Amino acid sequence: MSTALLLGLPVVLLAAGLPIYLVLITTALVVILTSSDIPLDVVHTTLFGSLDSFPLLAIPFFIFAGEVMARGGIATRLVNWVIALIGKIPGSLALTTIASSELFGAMSGSAVGCVAAVGRLLFPSLVRSGYGERFGASLIASSGAIAVIIPPSIPLIIYGATAQQPITTLFLAGILPALLVGIVDGVYVMIWAHRNLKKREYDVEAPKLGRATKDALWALGTPVVIFGGIYGGVFTPTEAAGIAAAYSVFVSVFVYRELSWADIWKIAEDSVELISQILLIVATAGVYSWLLTTSGLPQTIVDAMSAAQLGPVQTLLVFNVLLLIIGSFLEPPAAILILAPLFLPVVTQLGISPIHFGIIIAVNLSIGMYTPPFGMNLFAAHSLFKVEVAELYKGAFPFLVINALALLVITLVPALSLWIVTK
Repeated sequence: MSTALLLGLPVVLLAAGLPIYLVLITTALVVILTSSDIPLDVVHTTLFGSLDSFPLLAIPFFIFAGEVMARGGIATRLVNWVIALIGKIPGSLALTTIASSELFGAMSGSAVGCVAAVGRLLFPSLVRSGYGERFGASLIASSGAIAVIIPPSIPLIIYGATAQQPITTLFLAGILPALLVGIVDGVYVMIWAHRNLKKREYDVEAPKLGRATKDALWALGTPVVIFGGIYGGVFTPTEAAGIAAAYSVFVSVFVYRELSWADIWKIAEDSVELISQILLIVATAGVYSWLLTTSGLPQTIVDAMSAAQLGPVQTLLVFNVLLLIIGSFLEPPAAILILAPLFLPVVTQLGISPIHFGIIIAVNLSIGMYTPPFGMNLFAAHSLFKVEVAELYKGAFPFLVINALALLVITLVPALSLWIVTK
């Protein structure tokens, strides 16, 4: 009975339109109250215990740093630098969008933040240059999802804390898959631009590379500080998040002088809203995941997979399908906290690397960020650019197809995720 409630009630509550944190905590409370052998104090113990994790402290710092970068001139200078670097070739503005998303994602870890930062800067130019609102908004929504994969990815931090895997290793493993997704998207947009753009001169004037590099030097120092410190052994990913926040404030206030302390306070207030949403999901998903684990469902899944005699590749393909479906409904933090404890016993039994599996989860959930009907990036793009949701669904479809192919390569070639890790 409890397992049926655990799996069935969330579907009903999601269909009723409840936010995910209420779905999770309501389901947990109903299961506990209808069960005679689970004490009610499990709720508050697990709620607070889910947040009692040092790696999770990186989340508020990276979100705050990303907001400061977006508003304090760092993102603008990075985009201008990428424009100067790429120059004027067919599809250059679309390539700039993808490359800027890779760069901004490598500093903020937030997909929605990436959509907002890069989109505000490039969407008007994409429209003026002939890409159209549908293609431009869909491109930004799909490119922003790269932040789910590329370090310092917030979903990878959550996966590392949940699966008890080293976050530094997960960050390294995410580099090549994130670049592959960017390359696949880049090839597609160049082909699209060659076939659909009638004019080759774009409204964005490419600055001189030397001048743009000089102007962006402090902005480009952000990933150097973050990754140089982490992989140089100077500080942990959590400490790197705090340093990234301090560095972004220093550059925006004292170097670029585009923010005042009043602006920093307002950014902190806005960041708290998003941080609280994520951590509320982490806390409530912790209770739900604990109930799933103690219900014996993970072992049931392991036994079912064993009975089906599926090999590692077939198992991963099945998990990919499930993750793609669930990722289109659930936000990455909730999906990871719910599914990782269920799938990891199967993965471990088959000898699949938990690091490789973490990257597979991240890529699946990145695609879910712009998969209809509830892809978060689609709604962010709709809110920011006022493009109809139905149009965004149509525009996102080609990116879903090509990134699903990239996911297949990442799944079938573990070395793509593990090569840097083993060096």
